[in-house]
Amino acid sequence: MDNEKKALINTDMRALFKSCLAGLALTVAGGLSNSYAVGELEKDELKFGFIKLTDMAPLAIAYEKGFFEDEGLYVTIEPQANWKVLLDRVIDGELDGAHMLAGQPLGATIGFGTKADIVTAFSMDLNGNAITVSNDVWAEMKPNIAKDANGKPVHPIKADALKPIVDRFKEEGKQFKMGMVFPVSTHNYELRYWLAAGGIHPGFYSKTDITGQIDADAFLSVTPPPQMPSTLEAGTIFGYCVGEPWNQQAVFKGIGVPVVTDYEIWKNNPEKVFGVSAAWAKANPNTHIAVIKALIRAAKWLDDNNDANRPEAVKILSQSEYVGADYEVIANSMTGTFEYEKGDKRELPDFNVFYRYYATYPYYSDAIWYLTQMRRWGQITDEKSDQWFHEIAKKVYRPDVYLAAAKELLGEGKISKEDMPWDTDGYRAPQTHFIDNITFDGHTPNAYLEKFDIGLKGSDSVK
Repeated sequence: MDNEKKALINTDMRALFKSCLAGLALTVAGGLSNSYAVGELEKDELKFGFIKLTDMAPLAIAYEKGFFEDEGLYVTIEPQANWKVLLDRVIDGELDGAHMLAGQPLGATIGFGTKADIVTAFSMDLNGNAITVSNDVWAEMKPNIAKDANGKPVHPIKADALKPIVDRFKEEGKQFKMGMVFPVSTHNYELRYWLAAGGIHPGFYSKTDITGQIDADAFLSVTPPPQMPSTLEAGTIFGYCVGEPWNQQAVFKGIGVPVVTDYEIWKNNPEKVFGVSAAWAKANPNTHIAVIKALIRAAKWLDDNNDANRPEAVKILSQSEYVGADYEVIANSMTGTFEYEKGDKRELPDFNVFYRYYATYPYYSDAIWYLTQMRRWGQITDEKSDQWFHEIAKKVYRPDVYLAAAKELLGEGKISKEDMPWDTDGYRAPQTHFIDNITFDGHTPNAYLEKFDIGLKGSDSVK
């Protein structure tokens, strides 16, 4: 359905839908019965924000497939200039909610940058990022990388292969500059993780210096996602970490080479979330659940039947009002493959995951991983107890809202019981699939930080 038709939906239809919903009780706790219903919607006309990345797909699909309308919601979806503008507009109430970096609700809640209470009840996807370097850097890295029998690079490629180039820059008195999308972005933490695992210090933050470049070997700075390829081409940066389609865009333009995906840095890592202000969530509990219902259905549609809907999703995302990149560029990663060096396209079916592996569930342990990285690099300046990590995670992540939505969908026959982790305590089992083989257990964040050679831990601080 096109936007003009959606805009002309009869207001009488809205009123009728709302009256049908009126008086229905919300059931959150209890067994998995066949009857769950959202109470009357507090607000039915909503505006959501997003950044032009393929992982905004659940919002686009919920809109295009009528899942929002099925819940009595009349939604406008609007691209935003950058992550800061997006967050500010959610805080100010100009947006009802938004596609957010997983670190944004956490960073805002603890007061790193903008201070505000933001919550999330929905994880939008797993994986979806990569680290790209310029052609010149790649040419220097290649001799340091093992080759397979066909002469192709063996993946995953570790930052060990980059370290000699970074060391040369230091010896020549030059800065090795790399881009990431925002200080509390997944991209920042993944890039730092990869670099540090290869012995390259990505720099610290402090109370008085928020550049993140204290003691750095590689100097990271913010570049908006769509500008990454052009900034790389201009030589302002020598590499970057970003979501799709901006790594594949570098391949298509012939200006850079993706060397590692975040799937290879941390298998099935949580990427974006859907965030709302805590005040909005409190004022609109039924609307919130209805939104999450629509997003769960969209995520399921994206992964249904072994990703059979992905070509249609790519066609939708390629439209200018969404991502606006060429179909071929988006399809390169969204349809089960990923192209590294030009012509080196490999099968990577889980590069983008939207529903399987409980991708949409807001795990407390996911929040805690991000908080550990904020502490590791000095965005959290002082030592915190394990209890503090758990309390912040539970303040920001709202699995109760998620499960209320899921129970309704189950009762309506729109999802299967096995689709959801109904009995979880909110913590994933210890995760072992990291590029440095360090195990993460969300129950013990400080013990996790002690495992790293590079980074703050315990009572460490940066002056």
